[in-house]
Amino acid sequence: MAAPGFWENQEKAQHTVGQLKGLKSVTTPLDRLFAANEDLDALLELADEDPEIRQELIEELHRLETSITELETKSLLDGEHDQAGAIMTIHARDGGTDANDWAEMLLRMYSSWAQKAEFDVTLLDRSDNEEAGINSASILIRGPYAYGYLKGEEGIHRLVRISPFNAEGKRQTSFAAVDVSPEISDAVEIDIPADEVRTDTYRASGAGGQHVNKTDSAIRLTHLPTGIVVTCQNERSQHKNRAAAWKMLRARLARVAEEKREADATAKYKDKARVGFASQIRNYFLHPDQRVKDARTGHSQGNFQNVLDGNIQSFLDSMLQWRAQMRKGDKS
Repeated sequence: MAAPGFWENQEKAQHTVGQLKGLKSVTTPLDRLFAANEDLDALLELADEDPEIRQELIEELHRLETSITELETKSLLDGEHDQAGAIMTIHARDGGTDANDWAEMLLRMYSSWAQKAEFDVTLLDRSDNEEAGINSASILIRGPYAYGYLKGEEGIHRLVRISPFNAEGKRQTSFAAVDVSPEISDAVEIDIPADEVRTDTYRASGAGGQHVNKTDSAIRLTHLPTGIVVTCQNERSQHKNRAAAWKMLRARLARVAEEKREADATAKYKDKARVGFASQIRNYFLHPDQRVKDARTGHSQGNFQNVLDGNIQSFLDSMLQWRAQMRKGDKS
């Protein structure tokens, strides 16, 4: 990083900085644990002489156990792209306007989680629904192991609540789909023949402000062999939207390649959710009681609003542990 001209290539520089942050997120707490271990020896000696220090010793042991557990969980982030940033796309699915509202609630939830983790969040694309919520939105989350933590969120998320859009106050079930792909640096080569991608331009639309444009600045890329479609309309410049769309397409194709590699080593495809009833990866209940439960790991929380405020780390950690157990099961 100290080399002359390091910052001339911003994309490559940011990739290197991200690698450094990822390494420090492991080595820094590890160094602290080694130092705390030395302090623990001193506390043990003092506890033998002073009973009042025993409580302090117990509290320190609990703190160290928590830190070790966090590092053990982080050690499970060993995928090829786990250290990368995450490109997350949220789509409203079954459930009408409630589904559009639910998709926007999920967008806020993931953005809040990222902000709490001091990660950077960039809006890449957003399509607002005319009545409420969003049809879809894409965000880029940059931070140490962002993709490794968030890739387990891919699938269908189901919400059950009393609908605020139903005058009769009936219970409504709505669905939103979450796709997660790794941010692939331009320094990493992914061969995408130009004749395999169709490019469409169209006029950006939305509720107003920056989402409205008088020129055909929005970009839609369709990868013909796989049928993958990505869109970007958040920037006023067609050039910037095109660059962002290509970044999203490269990320999606990298995710497809990763899924193929994982298929032989894990039970991922047996549990991969698609759409509709009985296919969700996580259930969020506001009625008749408040709870959130993951359909794969069984992990649950009783405070619905706490989860929607972005406190989802326990779900992310339990998913990492579940994946590790699945891999062990496959090997056995």
